[in-house]
Amino acid sequence: MTSDRFHSTEDRDDDSQDQVFDQVLDEVLDGGNEGDGVLDGGNERDEVIEVANEEVKPKPELVLESEAENVAEVPLASHLAPKLVRICPMEINLTAIWEGLTKPFVWLWQAFVPKPVRARSRRTIVRLGQERRKLKKWQLVRFLALGGAGAVAFGIVFFFALFIFYSKQLPKPGEVVRRTGFSTRIMDRNGLTLYDLYEDAQRTPVTLNQVPEQLRQAVVSIEDKDFYTHHGFDIRTILRIPYNMIFRGRVVGGSTLTQQLVKNALLTNERTIIRKFKELVLSLQIERTFTKDQILEMYLNEAPYGGTAMGIGAAAELYFNKPVEELTLVESVILAGLPQRPSAYSPFTGKTDEDGVPLWKVRAEGVLIRMKEDGHLTDLAYDEALTGLSEVEFSKGETGLKAPHFVFYVKDQLEEMYGPEALEQGGLQVTTSLDYVIQEEAQQIASDQIDAVEKSDITNGSVMVMNPQTGEIIAMVGSRDFNSDKIDGQFNVAVNGLRQPGSSIKPVVYLGMLQRGYTPSTMIMDVFTTFQRNEQEKPYEPHNYDGKFRGPVSLRTALASSLNVPAVKSIATIGINEFLNIAYDMGFETLEPTQANMRRLGLSVALGGGEVHLIDSVTAFSAFANGGFRVEPVSILEVKDKNGRVIFHNQPELGRQVMQPTEAYLINHILSDNNARAMAFGTRSGLNINADIAVKTGTTNDQRDNWAIGWSQEVMVGAWVGNNDNSPMKSVASGVSGATPLWRNVMLVALDNGYGSPAWVRPEGIDEVSVDAVSGYLSHDDFPARSDIAIRGTTPSGEDPYHAKIRLCRGENKLANEARIAAGDYDEKEFFTFWADDPLSEDGVNRWQMGIDAWIASQDDGRYHAPTEYCGNSSEVFVRIEKPKDKEEFKEEDVEVEIKADADGGIDKIELYVDGSKRETINSHQYKGKIHFGGGQHELYVKAYTRSGQDKTSDKVRIGTGGQPWEKPQPTNTPVPTAVPPTSTPVPTVAPTLAPMPTLTPTATLTVAPTP
Repeated sequence: MTSDRFHSTEDRDDDSQDQVFDQVLDEVLDGGNEGDGVLDGGNERDEVIEVANEEVKPKPELVLESEAENVAEVPLASHLAPKLVRICPMEINLTAIWEGLTKPFVWLWQAFVPKPVRARSRRTIVRLGQERRKLKKWQLVRFLALGGAGAVAFGIVFFFALFIFYSKQLPKPGEVVRRTGFSTRIMDRNGLTLYDLYEDAQRTPVTLNQVPEQLRQAVVSIEDKDFYTHHGFDIRTILRIPYNMIFRGRVVGGSTLTQQLVKNALLTNERTIIRKFKELVLSLQIERTFTKDQILEMYLNEAPYGGTAMGIGAAAELYFNKPVEELTLVESVILAGLPQRPSAYSPFTGKTDEDGVPLWKVRAEGVLIRMKEDGHLTDLAYDEALTGLSEVEFSKGETGLKAPHFVFYVKDQLEEMYGPEALEQGGLQVTTSLDYVIQEEAQQIASDQIDAVEKSDITNGSVMVMNPQTGEIIAMVGSRDFNSDKIDGQFNVAVNGLRQPGSSIKPVVYLGMLQRGYTPSTMIMDVFTTFQRNEQEKPYEPHNYDGKFRGPVSLRTALASSLNVPAVKSIATIGINEFLNIAYDMGFETLEPTQANMRRLGLSVALGGGEVHLIDSVTAFSAFANGGFRVEPVSILEVKDKNGRVIFHNQPELGRQVMQPTEAYLINHILSDNNARAMAFGTRSGLNINADIAVKTGTTNDQRDNWAIGWSQEVMVGAWVGNNDNSPMKSVASGVSGATPLWRNVMLVALDNGYGSPAWVRPEGIDEVSVDAVSGYLSHDDFPARSDIAIRGTTPSGEDPYHAKIRLCRGENKLANEARIAAGDYDEKEFFTFWADDPLSEDGVNRWQMGIDAWIASQDDGRYHAPTEYCGNSSEVFVRIEKPKDKEEFKEEDVEVEIKADADGGIDKIELYVDGSKRETINSHQYKGKIHFGGGQHELYVKAYTRSGQDKTSDKVRIGTGGQPWEKPQPTNTPVPTAVPPTSTPVPTVAPTLAPMPTLTPTATLTVAPTP
């Protein structure tokens, strides 16, 4: 330190310290005389000297000569008062400043890291502590004052140093042009450029005089209302930068209009404090170089307005097909709101808020509110502009981009990943999943196919191609023509279109059936059926697309041929909530099992009553093709920054399992079975490409949407045709016209370009079985049979309740009674008997059975009309409880009960008694259904009444329910010793021989039969 240039108060430290030492020493010695000895018995004076030596020296003060006159008097003790020395400001050097700035930190370290001391008396410690606190109090004040001043000085010096350093590296303010080196480029998977932000940009430079005043006002109001008063930056936003760095982990701060110009035209988008500092420096330079109007003009020419429009001139032409000077107020506020997020606010993206209001309109309303607040609009002008937003017309917005729907889909994802600035100016090199060869052919096929069916009032189509193993999007056709304003071609139906899927949703319904233990051979009755809980509820009565009913069909046929009634019966069996759980888990985002969806959706959801997106359908069905694993759609494979550094690389994942491999295999097997779909489509339909392509079509009842979604293990193709305005088509026969030819031709293109269709790999746990051709039970009695597959453990077993041989009196079409059967005087004949429980009924009316009975009555085949009367003149009445059996025990409290009764004159009614009380009266000769019993022991019997007035009571049946034994436990008594009688030889008895009871053949069959 040079003493002639810089004077320190350090030369008074020794005197001050001596004064402190003497004062403390006297106080300690006085305390010692009072009898408070030192705890360790040591020498008191030595101890006090040690304590005094621990006192921290006051921090030296540095006082400039020029400041000495203005130094405020600090109320310190006389021995701590600073000595002011006048010096010349020109004699200050940096070394002295550095030492002065660092000395408080040295003092702070010494002050708060004391040396260990020996134990002292409490009174001594108290007195020392009081003096020490006084010293530290003033030392802290001095430290904070000098430290703050030093920090401010350091900050100012550092700021100007950075300013000078980076000013030399920055472009000149006059170079307000976009640089090609920072242009984002989007490529297909093979490196073909789909979109280059710089090369594809459309520019129409304008002067500020050409820009309507209301447009200028709108821009300033929404972007920077203080534009004409600040100097390029807002101090409030600068102060938010450190806050955002600390609490949000990002360099975020609001930007003035001048700063936005810098970002758009001169700098990259990197989110660092250095980049923000550069932005501030350039903003200050621009404000010094240009007038406010010049800055506003440059901003309007450099701001991004969505798509390929760079600058307000190009935006006016793109969105309204007019020069900027002809823009109306409504058109001006729409354009003023775009630069903040052009990918969201562009009218061509079709994006809406939660209420379905277009985002461009929401943003424009916000601009109008700001203009009104700033005094640019009267109440009348504001109201008229709001009305005008609903009447504004946009141009068709033609673009020459390759795969435009896909490109804008990728841009949205990039914006979410890196922000809008990175997308517009980051120089990103993006490799996507798209195969442009397949994309181009798919686009042409869509255009040609819609042209061919346009006479049927079909104006639009959409296609997606995906790799089901990786989720990579191979092609995305959002509409037949992106540049067509007639069909709103910019709207991406594949991603944003919310449409009813029709029958294409049925694989999800039948997946639920398979998960419940049903099999592809399970029989379901396809008959006219009323679905209704009670008479107060509105009935639901679905029909098949051709108006026909097929009677008993297998689950395989019902799904492959897309029959409607079996699908509705299936969803009634598994429940709507379970269906929604499965669908949402697979990837249908709009079918989440919320309370709102539960209230909104009914049984018709099995036929496509809930709206979905095409991209969600393709994603969900990828789980079938991928062995039960759902993959997410992937559009971006790799991203490099402007320096070629890889900042993102997609890592293929197996996906999340949403079903068992056996379940996925059964769905694939059914939907690739050309014979199973022949009932509805014939054997030579467009769906038949080869045996290893599964496909499902769908058409809504009102002819507004037509779908076809098919897949192999390597490629998925989803196709939709319809109208963007949701108007109905004239007639679309499923599998003949509409989406099926579009799907087929695109699938063939994919297969020709390296995506194969290998044979489905059968997983472990699938068994081949021989089943009855009608009932689906194991084949028996030499009835016609067929081969099918099922998940191991679900194969139907036991007696076939649907298809059987019934014993008849010889020569008569009447049931043989027990006597005839015992005598062997009967014939056997094949019959079908069908019955079904109605799981929806709340009023006891079995509407499902009513539908079955009506269908049977319309059939001429005698096998459907099993006799119900017995032959002979016997007046005997037969009544029996077939189920449950006597002494049977059940874990459940709901027990299946089956009753049969007959007599020559016919049965009028049967009554079921439980525990001595009449429980049910059945106006029929038979009954089958579940009855609820409380847990415990119960006794059942039945009383049958004939039409001739006879009656008969059945044998009693004892059961236990709810896990209870059939017999009540007997109380246990302590055994009493008894005398043992002498052993005698027992007399043999003869057991009576009982005649066999008459055997009644089954007379009813479940429509949907759960496997045992």
